[in-house]
Amino acid sequence: MVVAASEHLHLIQEEDSSKRRQILDGARKVFMDLGFDGASMGEIARAAQVSKGTLYVYFADKCALFEAILEQEALQHGQVVFNFDPARDAETTLNEFGRAYIHLLCRPGGGSAIRTVMAIAERMPDVGRRYYARVLDKTINRLSDYLKAHAAAGDLTIDDCDLAASQFMELCKASLFLPFVFQAAPAPSEERMTEVVESATRMFLAAYRAK
Repeated sequence: MVVAASEHLHLIQEEDSSKRRQILDGARKVFMDLGFDGASMGEIARAAQVSKGTLYVYFADKCALFEAILEQEALQHGQVVFNFDPARDAETTLNEFGRAYIHLLCRPGGGSAIRTVMAIAERMPDVGRRYYARVLDKTINRLSDYLKAHAAAGDLTIDDCDLAASQFMELCKASLFLPFVFQAAPAPSEERMTEVVESATRMFLAAYRAK
């Protein structure tokens, strides 16, 4: 009896998780197509193929839905493994990190959350702050810690590692991210991403490698 009840609870939890993913997938499409302001709970329910009653069981409003999508975005970023082992040399590490980072930003559908956050951040600053803290700032801090280790070892000469980390990440995005996020160009090719990241690494090390 106890085993049967446990299995039943597990099935309910799986069904609940599946329904939640179904709703989030529908909501993501609506936000991508219509933007935050244009989206409605009715449109989201239709896209997710659930009733509005079911939708409200899981999410109180579209703000809660959008926050859940941003949480998924943060989890996706967190699941990408950046190898910041201090024992690894800077050139290899920066090249590998840069390619993984820009690939993550410019993946299909990857710009939709950023575009929507940018559009609503002025009116809903808490959303913008949470997205920055959960997604962008974490990556800057991890790279900064790696740079600090190499600055302490004397391989790099950097006074402000937080600034240097941000600089490198911006160099990797040059000519790639803005055209993509504003839909002025398709996602860049692997070859182009590699070319830009290798150039970014050369520029960064020319400025910061110990003389």
